[in-house]
Parts: sequence; C-alpha cells; structure tokens
Amino acid sequence: MDPTESPRRLSDRIRNLDPQSAVDRLKSQSDAAIAQTLAELGPGHAIDILEKFSAERRARIAAATLSGEGEQWLKDWHYPEGSVGRLMEVSPAQFRPQTPVRDVIEAMREVIKQQLITYVFATEADGRLVGIVTFRELLYALPEQRLEEVMVRDPFFLRPETSLVDAMREVVTRHYPVYPVCDANGRLIGKVRGQVLFEQQAFEISAQAGSMVGVEKEERTTTPWQRALKFRHPWLQLNLLTAFIAASVVGVFQNTVNHIVLLAVFLPVLSGQCSNTGCQALAVTLRGMTLNELRAGVGRKLILKEAWLGFLNGLLVGLVASIAMFTIAHFQQNTHPFALAAITLVAMAVSSVASGVAGAAVPLGLKRLGADPAMASSIFLTTATDVVSMGLFLGMAAWLIP
Repeated sequence: MDPTESPRRLSDRIRNLDPQSAVDRLKSQSDAAIAQTLAELGPGHAIDILEKFSAERRARIAAATLSGEGEQWLKDWHYPEGSVGRLMEVSPAQFRPQTPVRDVIEAMREVIKQQLITYVFATEADGRLVGIVTFRELLYALPEQRLEEVMVRDPFFLRPETSLVDAMREVVTRHYPVYPVCDANGRLIGKVRGQVLFEQQAFEISAQAGSMVGVEKEERTTTPWQRALKFRHPWLQLNLLTAFIAASVVGVFQNTVNHIVLLAVFLPVLSGQCSNTGCQALAVTLRGMTLNELRAGVGRKLILKEAWLGFLNGLLVGLVASIAMFTIAHFQQNTHPFALAAITLVAMAVSSVASGVAGAAVPLGLKRLGADPAMASSIFLTTATDVVSMGLFLGMAAWLIP
C-alpha cells in the first residue's frame, strides 16, 4: 500500500474488509495516518479494527487522533459488543445553561472546522445533561440570550449499555440525527449518530444468516481464503461429527433397511421435510429475539405453538408422503404397503413436532447459556431432527414389520 495515500482513500479501501484484513492493509502506515483513516470509518468499525492491533500500537494510534476520538474509542471498547456504548463519539459542544449565545458561537467557530456539530449540549457542573440546542435556534437567538432560554429541556437520551435492538426500538419514531448518551446519573458521556445506529444494526442482521451455519460475523466477501477457511472449518468439523451421530441411528437399524430397501428411499424425504419445518421455527424465533418479542413467559408459549404447527404441517405433508409410500410399495409388490404408509404418516407428524420444538428451543437454549442464539443453530437443529425422524421412522418399521 502506498504510504502517502490519503486517509479518505485508505478508508474507502478498507471499509468492506474484515478487521484483521484491514489491519494487514494499515499496519505499514504511520500512527497518525491510521488514526485519521479510522476516524473516517466511524467508531464502531474503528474499534473493531483497533482492537486487532497490539496494545502498544493501539495506544499510539488512539493518541494520534486530532480531536480526541482515540480516547473515546478506548473508552467505548470496554462496553459489550452490540451496545450503544461501542458507537459513542466525543461530544465537544458542551456548555453551561447560563452561557450566552454569543460565547457559544464564538467557541464553536474552530470546532466546526474539524467536525460536524449538530447539537449543542447544556450540562450542569457535574456533567448532567439538562438541555439541547440546535444550530437553528442559535442562529435566531439574540447574542445576549442564555442557552437555558432557547434549549429543549429534559431531552431524550440513550444509555451506553443499551443493546442496539433496544436502542433502535427507542429511536424508531424519533429520527434524530444525533442522540446524546448518558450514564445512570444522567451525566453526558458521549453521543451517537442515528445513521451509525442504523448501519450497525443492518450489519448485525445481515450477519445472522451466516451465523446459523457457522460463518463468523466478521467474515466478508473480501476476506482472504486462508482466514475464511479458519473461520468456517471448525464448524464443518462439528457438522461432520453431528452427521456421524445421525448416521449411527441408521446404522442401528441397518438390518431393517436391508430387509425393506424402500425405507432408504424415504429417509431423505423425511429428513428434508422435518429439517425445513425446524428451520421455519428457527427463523421465527430468531426474528422474535431480534425484535425483542420474547419476553418472560413468551418462550414457552412459542414452543407450544411451534409444536402444534409442526403436528399440523407434519400431518398434512405426511398424508401425501404416505400415499406415495403406499403407491410405490404396492407397485413393488411389497407385502406391507398399508403398514409402511401408516409408519410414514405417523413418523412425519411426530418428527415435525420434534423439529418445531427444536427450532424454537435451540436458540432459546443457546441464549440462556450466554451464547449467540444464531451461532451454528442450524447445525444443532439438523442433528436433532435427523436423529428423531430417522430413529422414529426406522424404529417403527423394525417394531411393526416382521
């Protein structure tokens, strides 16, 4: 990379890279150039990249920022991932409510040359936020007026520990360009831009589909194949292990399959239908978690609902599958076409109940354990549905057909 490349050009080049790839591109640059580049990206992306540097280099880069952004990044870094605190920026436009408008305007002349200022925040001596003033109000206010005369009192603010999902729910009807961030005592500790909130939440949602099948959130289309292999391969090994578990169920009933070869034809049909039923329940559950719909007591109701839906869908699909089983068995002159059809119907209905329950229970269980509800949930779900559906189908055949 050209060491003389401008920060804006650098930020354009690394914007769509995963954090480690961005570090590989930036590490040859000076601390000041990296600091300016990260400032172009915004706090959320900047922190993700900054934490990949060594502690010593991280401190030097943070110290090289022109307007104190680096110090704020280091503070933001200590907040949980997916929280408002990780997206906070410095709020330099802070004045006492008694400050005359002329003094505020004079003090902001140099500040607005370096960064975009949307609101002026009125804070008390202890840092407590008491009001907000827009630049429009400053423009029309008399020079001798004080901020407290033109400010909006008791303004809305966010808390740093609030999750992005909860924050989006709070701001969705407000659409302010900037939101102040205050601690539990109402002291102003930073600000977060509405655009940054929406962009970060959009990224979190886009990463959810990949997480279900073991793709790390930070992997991008531009991630080198070596790193992509490192991200994905462990989950594929886990998937292989769970596939062996499902295969062992078939192995237990190998004699039954050898005796009635037609059962092997319907195994992928049963597995595919039940897995899809479970994935539907999984998708609805994850969506409910994203929208914070699963409050206390709702999870149990959701599991019961998915069990009932699984039974109804399994019964209807199983009816069609049982007719197909009967037709093929009769065409092949099998001596037990009715028994095979009944086994197919019951196995499809009961297995769909199990897959619906698993689709809702897996993400709920992962969340209770403190893990990402979406992470590899599809792998665990597929294993559960395969084991239950194949075990029930082959077990009933071994029991009912001599």
